[in-house]
Amino acid sequence: MSSFFSPKGSKLLYLTTAAALAALYVVFTLPFAQFAYGPLQFRLAEILVIMPVFTPAAIPGITLGCFLANLLNPNNLGVIDIVFGTLATLLAAVSTRWIATRIKDKPSLKKDVAALFPPVLFNALIVGSYLAFLLTDGPVTAVIVLISVSQLALSETILVYGLGLPLLFFIRKSKVEAFLFRRV
Repeated sequence: MSSFFSPKGSKLLYLTTAAALAALYVVFTLPFAQFAYGPLQFRLAEILVIMPVFTPAAIPGITLGCFLANLLNPNNLGVIDIVFGTLATLLAAVSTRWIATRIKDKPSLKKDVAALFPPVLFNALIVGSYLAFLLTDGPVTAVIVLISVSQLALSETILVYGLGLPLLFFIRKSKVEAFLFRRV
């Protein structure tokens, strides 16, 4: 269980990797704020949700990055977005890492598709639900919540599986994984 959350090697390397991923998350989000926040989110940083497949340092890294990106949101959706958006990312990262480390098969398409499902699920359900209340003028109905959840599910699916999954394959094929995550 210790290698699930903690480093196998250097603690400094673990912290550096987590910090780098947090910084990347912010850099991939804030410059694209007009697309990253709102009812239909295309947050480029969501491709980083693949990183818990490779390293436990991604759990605090992308969680902190999401927290900072939501905190620095130019449209400031408030404490609800900061807390629950970050919680969705944390739950997704932990679940992705759990699936990636518990399925004993060699890397395979089925394993990777399963490991990347939690970010789609948690973001759609959690973020989609509260965005319906934060971004809707007037009464919020079940239909509005369902539309919001569906929009988040669609955008997250496009990012995670359309961009993230190919990046995951590239990292494995190019042997970047062995270089970047050898003792983290």
